[in-house]
Amino acid sequence: MEAKLESAKKEVLAEIVKLAQKREMKGNKGGWKDFLRSYDKKFGVSLSDPSKRSIDVLLAFLKTFTPDDLKFFDKVFQCHSNRDAVEKLQKSNPESESIEQRLVRLTFEHPQYPTDYSFPSHEKDWLVTRRSKKPKHIQSKAMVAIDCEMVLCQDGTEALVRICAVDRNLEVRLNEFVNPNKPIADHRTEITGITAGDLDGVSCSLADVQTSMKKLLSHGTILIGHSLHNDLRALKIDHAKVIDTSYVFKYQDQPSNRRPSLSNLCKSVLGFELRKTGSPHNCLDDACTAMKLVLAKVEGGVDNIIPLVREEVQETETAKLLVHRIPAAVHSQELHKVIPGDFTVEVKANKKGQADKYTAFVNFKNQHEANEAFDNLEGNQEKDTGGRPQKLISFHLDSGISGSFYVRKMEVNNYSKDTEVALKKRSFEDEAVEGSKKPRIEDQSTELKEAGAGCNQCETHSKEIERLKKELSHRDEEISNLNKLIVNLVRKQGL
Repeated sequence: MEAKLESAKKEVLAEIVKLAQKREMKGNKGGWKDFLRSYDKKFGVSLSDPSKRSIDVLLAFLKTFTPDDLKFFDKVFQCHSNRDAVEKLQKSNPESESIEQRLVRLTFEHPQYPTDYSFPSHEKDWLVTRRSKKPKHIQSKAMVAIDCEMVLCQDGTEALVRICAVDRNLEVRLNEFVNPNKPIADHRTEITGITAGDLDGVSCSLADVQTSMKKLLSHGTILIGHSLHNDLRALKIDHAKVIDTSYVFKYQDQPSNRRPSLSNLCKSVLGFELRKTGSPHNCLDDACTAMKLVLAKVEGGVDNIIPLVREEVQETETAKLLVHRIPAAVHSQELHKVIPGDFTVEVKANKKGQADKYTAFVNFKNQHEANEAFDNLEGNQEKDTGGRPQKLISFHLDSGISGSFYVRKMEVNNYSKDTEVALKKRSFEDEAVEGSKKPRIEDQSTELKEAGAGCNQCETHSKEIERLKKELSHRDEEISNLNKLIVNLVRKQGL
């Protein structure tokens, strides 16, 4: 593995470091920022973007990890190997590339692919499907689409409870309820449609499902799904040839990390509603829809680019706030001491590798109370990658623990039918007077000159803002380290 690291391109090393950051992994020098403080006294964490660091710095950080961690990082190399293999095949004989193979290539080329599809498949109980080198298997057009449903277990993890698989003729190849073989904390019936009664007497295990999937995925079969990496993680299956419909189809003029939902794709590409608003998922319907989307591209040649569709958020969802990056030392019930209002707390399943932080929903009676609580929170408001408002909240508890976390709304903004009508009316009015409102070239030139006069002052302000951001980031790190010391001391004293 060390030889691979030494010969790797900088972009690959930077992706591995970003993956370590995302999973909050630590070597013998701590996390990425801890490492930078000790390794680079000059710049420290002020230059924390891995892509802007030298190969020597990236290598030095990665060499602080254990051999077991390096096995996990090797999956990033595997993802790049998959990407290089299909690109090489396409360049060597571009005319022989089928539409199915092109969709596999588009999945591999997505910026998020190495991060999302780097699985810890070296661990126990994982199934890694064999990659055949036979030409007929490499060029195979056989396809299977899947969808899975997961529940939250009492140990904080998610477990598979149902899987459906269909072939390109939409014939059902697998439809099983699965026994998670551990206590369930929440069936998430409103989302999964699965109740406790559905699992009574179920004997099918994860290992049984893996055996069935191994047969389906033999001989170069392409696996299809929407955000398929989530299903593969639940199945503990690592399969190379995949088509992810959340990667293949994109919103027009939007960043790659803003992916369309399966419901929006169904409406925009296939022309029908996948499910009524508020209805739970149907595993079989979702698997069929993923296959239909790929077939629409293969057989109908539909465009990859779709118009931006505003996601409809259920009324029950708008009565929630998402609280994320909560320090593990903060008990979920202590959120009542930081967030105002009357609410219940729903802790989300913790992803492996993120033991220092967790995420939770705070559920209010209605949207008004949720919005009021958000507005009353003191913190810097910004937007997440999906355009939803969120605030960075700092706190100091009676227990002595200090820190910060993010509180985010569930939708982009307060939106109603009246708002939509007003926007349409405004759009019509703007069209009607467009010609009269166009500024003359002379006016534009004058405006640019006036704007230029304040550039120097703006630049000064920008530099000051950046300096304060760096200082705040450094203090947050110090607070986090102090919290960890407090927790350790409390544990040692048995309090």
